[in-house]
Parts: sequence; structure tokens; C-alpha cells
Amino acid sequence: MLALGICSRAVPRRTSAAADRANILFIMTDDHAAHALSCYGSRVNQTPHLDRIATEGIRFDRCFATNSICTPSRATILTGKYSHMNGTPVFNRFDGSQPTVAKMLHAAGYYTAVVGKWHLGSDPTGFDYWNILPGQGRYVDPIFYDKDGSEVYPGYATDVITDLTIEVLKNRPKDRPFFLLSHHKAPHRQWTPDDKNRRLFAGRRIPEPPTLWDDYRGRTDALREQQQSVFNDLTRRDLKLKPPRGMEGQELQKWLGVKPAEVEIEIDGQVRTLRGDELKRWKYQRYMQDYLACVQSVDVNVGRLLDWLEVNGLRENTVVVYTSDQGFFLGDHGMYDKRFMYEESLRMPLLVRWPAAVRPGSVTDALTINCDFAPTFLEIAGLQAPPDMQGRSLVPLMKSGLASDWRGAIYYRYYHDPGDHNTRAHYGIRTRTHKLIYFWTKDRWECYDLVKDPDELRNIYEDPAARATVEALKQELLRLKREVQDDDRYADSLPADSSYVQPPPLKKTKQ
Repeated sequence: MLALGICSRAVPRRTSAAADRANILFIMTDDHAAHALSCYGSRVNQTPHLDRIATEGIRFDRCFATNSICTPSRATILTGKYSHMNGTPVFNRFDGSQPTVAKMLHAAGYYTAVVGKWHLGSDPTGFDYWNILPGQGRYVDPIFYDKDGSEVYPGYATDVITDLTIEVLKNRPKDRPFFLLSHHKAPHRQWTPDDKNRRLFAGRRIPEPPTLWDDYRGRTDALREQQQSVFNDLTRRDLKLKPPRGMEGQELQKWLGVKPAEVEIEIDGQVRTLRGDELKRWKYQRYMQDYLACVQSVDVNVGRLLDWLEVNGLRENTVVVYTSDQGFFLGDHGMYDKRFMYEESLRMPLLVRWPAAVRPGSVTDALTINCDFAPTFLEIAGLQAPPDMQGRSLVPLMKSGLASDWRGAIYYRYYHDPGDHNTRAHYGIRTRTHKLIYFWTKDRWECYDLVKDPDELRNIYEDPAARATVEALKQELLRLKREVQDDDRYADSLPADSSYVQPPPLKKTKQ
């Protein structure tokens, strides 16, 4: 890879009329695991509207985050660069003065807009229009802010973001192609569903994942030290437990923050106290009911957007992209959240519908990463990615399922140690058949044969029979580390985490 000093300006591939260039609608959720989409074989829910994108386009089965945490992933998607190159390895402020795909598309004549979750600690740059949630935002009656101030939008965040997205589509300049980011808060923690979908999942029995009761035998201490356990770390707030009547203020917040070792619930008119394994199973069900209800609202609203494009004549010339900023644990290995390099956290859903170029029902298992998104958007627009972008355009894979000299391994690095969940810093590689992870602050290794052990339960790092495999993976890890220019600059001196931008003073309450 070339150094940062190389010019980061997109180069036109060809000249074409604005009307002929494809529009790009980029829909992204926060923390939506691929295995919570039915087109990826979900055992826990059905997502018919998201499945439409896969049925009418292409499904990427091996798309991965290069740093599985919200802000860094979003920075990588915008810049096409790893965290150590775009300066956003943790929850630090994104430097919006650097080149981004939005700026390059804007310079090429695209109308650029972002609506919804931004989560980068600085205001958007390179957009004609933006209206975003402050920080994490809230699910109910969300506040949005733009360059002029902030407003309260009554309603549920997923519905409101979709309404605003449609409003942008209606009011866009019709003589320019558009690059529109519609980015949702859901299904991020606290997993607050709308009433309709909450009722839909209330009381529903969700199948347990096969690794829910993983005892971490043979793995490093990193797994035992994490604090994102479904059984041990969900709070009363997460579980939506009702506080004692009359409790308020600091006392209420302290009560909600407790991780309960027993819970009283009413069953068939009688109050029961849950403890031990019974409580653990209940916590998993309670978590998943709310999480999946949030996903269901996303699915319905994606359906609204797809229908709007069709009714308004934009279906054929609009590339629709759906993804999440990373994967998420749905009780897998007993966890919620992400961060770890294990498959459920590492893997991102990626669906693309492009009627002009993609054969419906296409599937690819090529190893792809979120660094690839920006070069892909640029090629769709007829532009060549600048040489300092570290990803590759996915357009060849979309058109034929093939690409010459495609990567055989992906590089990953997570920095936020101890962070909010005591997840240990690590880096590693994933090939088509194996995964090697190095927890560098603990000097401990894990290695998995993904063919024989897809659930990543058996660490073969110390297995004498795997010695040659481990050594080959270490050499490939070193090669990739050098290729992406990761010289450990952030390993010893990380940027300080920043508090997210607060919205400007309230303009009005939207009626």
C-alpha cells in the first residue's frame, strides 16, 4: 500500500450524463448480526423485505469488519482505510477534514446526503444535506440535528429515519444522481422496540444458539475476562425490569444499572423468583425478544423504501446496499455485543441490488471487508479509487462473481482495551479455512480450523498436529500487517475517547 501522502482524489473512469449514472442508497443498521436475517439462514427470525434485496441482487457471505466496533467501522467505510490509517481506532473523534467517499462523489456531481445515525463525534463533511442523531440518539421521540440546530421528531426512530430518507428523495435535485446514507440506530442496545413489534415477539420462544453455554475450555483468559455475558452482564435496564413504585433520580439510575442475580416475574398470575440456570435462560429470551423486535421494524421500513423507489420510477437506476457496521453476538459463546474476532462479531451482512449489473439471486463467498465499500461506491459512479484506499471495489464480484487475484485472507485489529466490556485488544487474520488471533496485551494466541470447527470451540494453537498450519498463518499475518502498514503506532498510545457532539439548541418540536 502507498503512504498517506498520495493524492486522495477519485479519478474519473469515463464521462456520462448525470441521468445515466446510478444512484446509490446505502442503508446501514447498528449491530445487526448476519445470522438475524433469514436470507443468511436465521434460526430466530424472518426478514422478508431485507431478503428481497438478496433475492433481487447479490448476497455476500463472507464480508467482515476490520475493527468490530461502531465508530471505527463507520470511519473505515467512509475512507476505505483501516483504523490506523484514518485515525479512528477507538471511540475518538473522526477527523472530517480527510478525504472521504462522500466528498469524492460530491466533487463528481452527486447529490450527497446522510440521515440518521452518524456516531463519529464530529459533524458530517462532504454532504449537501445532513440531519443526524446526536451520539447514540434515542429510540423514542428522537432528537435530530443539522447545521441550523435540532428538532424533536415524535415517533419511533426507525420510522422517523425512513420518513426523513423519503423526504430527502422527494426533495433532491432531479438533475443529479444521489448518494444517500440512511443509517439506523436499531438494533443497538438498549434494544427498545416499537409497540407493535414488541407485542409480536413478547412471549415468543427463541431457539438457543449451540454455543450459548460455552464454558471457554481451551481458550485464552480473554474470553473469561470479558464483561458482555448474557448470563452475568445484562442490567435491569437491558431486561426492561420495572423499578419499585416512586423510585426516581439517582436512586432509579443506580437500580436500573444493577446486574441482577435473581429476578421476580409474574407467570400465570403468580410471582416467581428466577435464579440459576432458569434465570440465565430467561435473560437470553428477554434479550432476544427485544433485539429481534428492533430488527423487525428495520425490515418493515426497508420494505417501505424499496416500495417507494419502485412506485417513483427509481428502482432500475438505483443501487440499494444494505449492511450493518459490524456483526453481533446473539447469545453465541454466551455473549451479546461485538468487538471480538469470533465469527458472529466479525461477520457483517452485505446485500446489494443493482438491476443494471447484478444477476438476481447471486451469492459470493469471496473474502470482503468494509474497506471495500468506498472503492465500490466510486466504481459504481464511474470513478477510480485513489491509490491510498486500502480496499478493493466489489463491482467485479457483483457482475460475475469473480475477480482476478482476489485476497485469500483478511486482517483484523481491535484496540479498545479494556473498553466498556473488558474486551482484550487483539489482532489476527481470517483465511477461507482458518483463523489466527493474537491478544497482544496478554501475549496469548488462539487458532481455529473453521472447516472442522465452525463454532470456534477448539483452540488448536498448542496442538502439535497444527504446528505447521500455525506457523504458516503467523507468516501470513506478518505479511498482511506489513501490507496494510500497521506499524503498531496506536498499540502504545491510543487517541483519547471523546464525548460525542451534543446537538445545537432546540429549534422546535416537529409537529
